[in-house]
Amino acid sequence: MADDEGKAGVVSRLAASQKRQAREFVADLVRMRQLMPLLMKRRNGGSWTAEETSELLTQMRILSRVSPYLLFLLLPGSAVLLPIYARWLDRRRKPRNGV
Repeated sequence: MADDEGKAGVVSRLAASQKRQAREFVADLVRMRQLMPLLMKRRNGGSWTAEETSELLTQMRILSRVSPYLLFLLLPGSAVLLPIYARWLDRRRKPRNGV
C-alpha cells in the first residue's frame, strides 16, 4: 500500500513538473514574438537603438532556453513526424485578424 502511494506521488510530481515546463515554454514563445521584426529592421536598412540591442540580447537568452525543446527534430524517426510539425507550425493557413 505504501509503495502504491509513493508511486502515485512520484507520478503526480512528474505531471506537475511537465505542466510547469509546458507553461514556461509557451510563455517564452509568446515573449519571442517580436524577435523577427526586430531582426528584419537591420536587413531592411534600419539600425538598432541601444534599447533594441538590449531587447535582442534578451530574445537570444529566451531562444537559448527554448532551443532544447526543438532537439526532438534531430532524434531518429522525427522525419516521419515532420509533416505533422509543419502543419502545426504553419500559421499562414489561418487568415490574420485585423489586417
